[in-house]
Amino acid sequence: MTEKLEKKSEKKDKKEQQRKINVVTTDPIADFLTRIRNAIGVRRDDVSIPYSKAKAEIAAILAKEGYIASVEKIDGGKTLKLVFKLEGGKQKVIQGLRRISKPGLRVYAKTEDLPRVLSGLGIAIISTSAGLMTDNEARERKLGGEVLAYVW
Repeated sequence: MTEKLEKKSEKKDKKEQQRKINVVTTDPIADFLTRIRNAIGVRRDDVSIPYSKAKAEIAAILAKEGYIASVEKIDGGKTLKLVFKLEGGKQKVIQGLRRISKPGLRVYAKTEDLPRVLSGLGIAIISTSAGLMTDNEARERKLGGEVLAYVW
């Protein structure tokens, strides 16, 4: 009897995992940022997010800038696993995330108008013709583009 219950619970768990991963969103970047924000809010050490090229590039930028400890593909490349970096062993390095350019209202900035997040303490993620990069990199390369998000 217990074996049947265990098999049923395993099937339910698999179906729930598939439902969570196969959710269609109109704004995948906002979903990515919200999952990170929620994981930090409940004090999780890591978060799993459905894979896309843009999300992987944003995660790589966050890792390069020191906001997260590591990024890895799991489940045969269908999921990204982000491990958060801790400051002083307790507090997460990411204090806040904000989506700027949205599907209903795109926000673009020229090189000279690129935003400085918290007077340079945070970063802005910019989508340029040369790919995704931080506001500092875009300024150095003299590129403008779409302002995707702020991270501080």
